[in-house]
Amino acid sequence: MVEILECIMLACFGVSWPISVYKSLTSRSTKGKSVVFIVAILVGYIAGIAGKIIGGNINYVLVLYAFNFLVVSADLVLFFINKKREREAEINASNAGGESHA
Repeated sequence: MVEILECIMLACFGVSWPISVYKSLTSRSTKGKSVVFIVAILVGYIAGIAGKIIGGNINYVLVLYAFNFLVVSADLVLFFINKKREREAEINASNAGGESHA
């Protein structure tokens, strides 16, 4: 029963992460995202995975931990890609504004 409840919790969290990745892909923005929050979630999944392994309780729930970890990791990568895009856009906007004064 414990594994079933843990599985339900991970499945509920797991539904939201692909949506977050989709939002990151389509918006190409970091607006509404927090790198600290994403890293905290990753640390939590690492702790959950480690707990399963150290406790010798390796079962199907570990697959959900791994899946969620991978999807959140993808969201973290997209955060940095989008952050780089935003910085480049700011630089380009700043350079474009500076050229009009020449």
